Amino acid sequence: MPITLSPNLFIIVVLLIAMMVICVWARKLTVPASLTAGLIGLFVFAAFGETGILMLVTFFILGVLATAHKKQLKARYHPEITYSMGRNAGQVFANGGVAGLLAILALVDHHHSDLYILMVAASLASALADTLSSELGMVYGRRFYNILTFKKDANGLDGVISLEGTLIGACGACVIALIYTGFDKKSLLVIAAGIIGNITDSLLGATLERKSYLNNDMVNFLNTLVASLFGMMFYYLSK
Repeated sequence: MPITLSPNLFIIVVLLIAMMVICVWARKLTVPASLTAGLIGLFVFAAFGETGILMLVTFFILGVLATAHKKQLKARYHPEITYSMGRNAGQVFANGGVAGLLAILALVDHHHSDLYILMVAASLASALADTLSSELGMVYGRRFYNILTFKKDANGLDGVISLEGTLIGACGACVIALIYTGFDKKSLLVIAAGIIGNITDSLLGATLERKSYLNNDMVNFLNTLVASLFGMMFYYLSK
């Protein structure tokens, strides 16, 4: 069945513009970042309707809240946080770019829209899991370990994890999965893909990012891409 535009498109566009303006005003996003977020949101809504945009907005709101939570405490580990003027376009695309690209594919190849929305859910589950585990793990983690060696390591370093942060991240993946399909077998696929994506982020952080082969934006994009690919694999294996 071809994808048709929702009659709520005008309302969604107005809400997206309002959010973009508020985010720039509150210095949560730069102007280019706001435009990037709005464009991704428009594609996701056009392809997947209310469910798609709700997943995307939920990721954004929870991510912003987690980033702002106890910001001064986190600045001990990342001093640059204090001087941040908001997320830039690269950071927005790193987290939501895979969802936006999959939305475009769904608009072109509407016969596989069920697959694409599961992949979008997996990518956003990974993005939210990574954001929550990183931002809140720094605050609530008790013991920190290098994901490769499982030896104790410094809080805030790339590839360093905590049990508390990992569990919080898994809860984030669950939130996206529940929005996507509720209490259903497919939600388990999304949760699993989101957790794998989050682990991938830590592995890349402990290896390629620490050696400066990749920056944080690249790592974030790759973890969402990996999660979406695992989502695709789980989709076909579950048939």
